[in-house]
Amino acid sequence: MNCWRRSWGQGMSDQTIKLVPKLRFPEFMDAEEWTVTTLSKLANRVTLRNKNTTVSRVFTNSAVDGVVDQRDYFDKDIANQNNLENYFIVDEGCYVYNPRISNTAPVGPISKNKIGKGVMSPLYTVFKFNSAENDFYEQFFKTDNWYSYLKNISNTGARHDRMSISNDAFLEMPLPYPSPKEQQKIADCLSSLDDLITAQNQKVEALKQHKKGLMQQLFPTEGKAVPKLRFPEFENDGGWELTTIGNIGSFYYGKSAPKWSLEENAPTPCVRYGELYTKFGAEITETYSKTNIDPSNLKFSKGGEILVPRVGEKPEDFGKCCCFLPLKNIAIGEMISVFETNQNALFYTYYFRNMYKEFSNVVEGQNVKNLYYNQLEPLPIYRPPNLKEQQQIADCLSSLDDFITAQSRKIEILKEHKNGLMQQLFPSLDERLL
Repeated sequence: MNCWRRSWGQGMSDQTIKLVPKLRFPEFMDAEEWTVTTLSKLANRVTLRNKNTTVSRVFTNSAVDGVVDQRDYFDKDIANQNNLENYFIVDEGCYVYNPRISNTAPVGPISKNKIGKGVMSPLYTVFKFNSAENDFYEQFFKTDNWYSYLKNISNTGARHDRMSISNDAFLEMPLPYPSPKEQQKIADCLSSLDDLITAQNQKVEALKQHKKGLMQQLFPTEGKAVPKLRFPEFENDGGWELTTIGNIGSFYYGKSAPKWSLEENAPTPCVRYGELYTKFGAEITETYSKTNIDPSNLKFSKGGEILVPRVGEKPEDFGKCCCFLPLKNIAIGEMISVFETNQNALFYTYYFRNMYKEFSNVVEGQNVKNLYYNQLEPLPIYRPPNLKEQQQIADCLSSLDDFITAQSRKIEILKEHKNGLMQQLFPSLDERLL
């Protein structure tokens, strides 16, 4: 840190260091190299403090959790109204540097307020560009080049999850400075990609909402023996039979595959309960973990089971995270209830997911929630008389899931493309500036 401050403190001018990105638009190929300036020459720190005891909006920077590529970085909810007199007033268009470390922004994210006027904790560094045309720097602050440079010149503070950079030092950070026209060209290019990503996100969300509505119609609602929507070939098959979950199959618990037993080269693929919440959709098509536990102390899938998480935090998530496991010889962790049925297990996986409210009603516990399978067995459920109807519903929802997965993958491809493009459109702030 001291070395970096000395090099800039000894009078290094904007013209001392020149930067050239790997990729430039054709009209700028023969343009001058980029110069280097400092944040203090482009922006001013916001130090105006709130004097009111009541405010309309309190911001918290959610980018601390790694949300650094969305536009709504700031919480819209009103926080505690007390003791906010010393909070900074943050106008729309202000930037906020959060010194916390996260997985996506390992040295602290910088977020732009696009919501509106509010106040924010003085723990953050708030600054505002002198020019309204600052989209170039909004994009630059998301690049790996910026994160790498900031990490190199930063010192971790007393807390391992917080960077130690003073406000004055932060404002003297070096920044690349191309011509305003080239800045705008780069910003427009990357913003158009952001718009594509946003549009694709909206498409995926619309598909998820469509699926949610479809599930509510394909399965009977409470007190009804017939779903609202049936495929034409089953309309004359009569109502579904009322039974219980325990009457259509049986449960057992998985066996231990603890975190300490996981190794990349371990011999036994396994599914752990936390992965039901974070890794899988309705159907498990591949596994992500391997355990070195002696196989004689494990429970293995036969292929075709339904996995229900036994432990969690939110009661409604238990049912929503049931997963169908068609794979054989997969070790199943002990915090999972395993359901076996001789009927269509994928159909009942979707049915269980649609019954998340009923599942939540039998969850036990306070801080740590538990769902024991003896509480699930008596739950009422309707059974279609025709197994072909079960298959038709399962195929319909499964194909919709496949389509949603494919559309979600397009989002990841767009993000990967943008990230690669950003590394070429912005030059690295290299060791010459240290």
